[in-house]
Amino acid sequence: MTGADVLLLALGAVAVGSGVLVVATKHLVRAGLYLVLCLGALAGDYLVLTAELVAWVQVLIYVGAVVVLLLFAVMLTRAPIGASDDLDRPGWPAALIGAGTGLGLTALLVDAFRWSTVELPAAGTAEGIGEQVFRSWVLPFEVLSVLLLAALVGAVILSRPDIGRRPDTAPAQSRTEAIR
Repeated sequence: MTGADVLLLALGAVAVGSGVLVVATKHLVRAGLYLVLCLGALAGDYLVLTAELVAWVQVLIYVGAVVVLLLFAVMLTRAPIGASDDLDRPGWPAALIGAGTGLGLTALLVDAFRWSTVELPAAGTAEGIGEQVFRSWVLPFEVLSVLLLAALVGAVILSRPDIGRRPDTAPAQSRTEAIR
């Protein structure tokens, strides 16, 4: 085993361990922070595999945008930040389904490749990937950015009860104060 193999296994263990903590914790904010750790370890795996562009895209898009959007949604919707009992569900159905899915995927991959070697294509360049993204995939990229913006605006609107309320639907307490 080389040093790269050991580092790859260590980062993989950190990713799997923090992924388990994401679904096992009762604290919603801690789950988001464990997700940051998991995605960061995955980016480290990409760096060890010399896929630098994929690693930085992982950091910028998933850690920098998606997790921040998730944490903002948690804060704006006034979800419980501390331990929550409604997140405490029995774990054996999830473990059973996860183990079954993992075994099924393992059997599928072993059957598909039959332990054969696959010839790798020539290494790509950042220029080639950028050309593909900004020529062939620019419309899906922009649609995704509009979708994320709509989700953020929706979270803000849902968190503010005063937005969109008619003046005649004021709370009962303010009506009684107005009568006095």
